[in-house]
This record gives sequence, C-alpha cells and structure tokens, in this order.
Amino acid sequence: MSSNFHIGDSVTQYGDHSTGIIKYEAPADPAAALQTLVAAVRLMHDQVPAEDQQVIDDALQTIEASPDVPRGTLRRALSNIAGVATMVGGVGVPVIEAVNGVRAALGA
Repeated sequence: MSSNFHIGDSVTQYGDHSTGIIKYEAPADPAAALQTLVAAVRLMHDQVPAEDQQVIDDALQTIEASPDVPRGTLRRALSNIAGVATMVGGVGVPVIEAVNGVRAALGA
C-alpha cells in the first residue's frame, strides 16, 4: 500500500552549508488535523489487538460524528486513541503525533 503520509523531520545538508531542519508541524486547521489523525489511526487499526480495535472504532465514531462534538467528548476520544497508540509502541508514534496536532489545532 502506498501513501503520501509523512511524519517526521526532513534534513538536507551539503558540506558546510546546512539548509536546516524542516519541521512538519501539525496543521493549523482543525479539520485538516482531524483528517490527519483519522488517516494515522486507520493505518494503526489492524496492527493492534481486537479489544483495542474496539476502543479505536468507538473513538473514531465520536471524532467523525460531527464537527459539533462537545469538547469533553472529543478530548476523551483523543485520550483513548492516544492510550492505545502508547501501548502498541513504535507503530503508534504517528498517531500520538497526530493527536498532539489535533490538540494544538484546537487550542487544547
């Protein structure tokens, strides 16, 4: 499966002339941040145990329900996703970064 999804830094350096580090920060647009999160969670979904898949499914249902989801409900869904992502190790890192991006975009 191919994807245009990129997480992490891109560094370019030629000899003594470093162009620096390009940081891929979270989107400032909350809708774009949520879209990034959903894509990352879907990539992780099949790589976690069945009981964790149910937690993810419930949280995604909340996140995708409507743009008018109460802030507390959204926060709980993000916390549940971040918890699963933390427990699965390296495969969860993009999800944790995406959760942090949503929090930043929403000012949470």
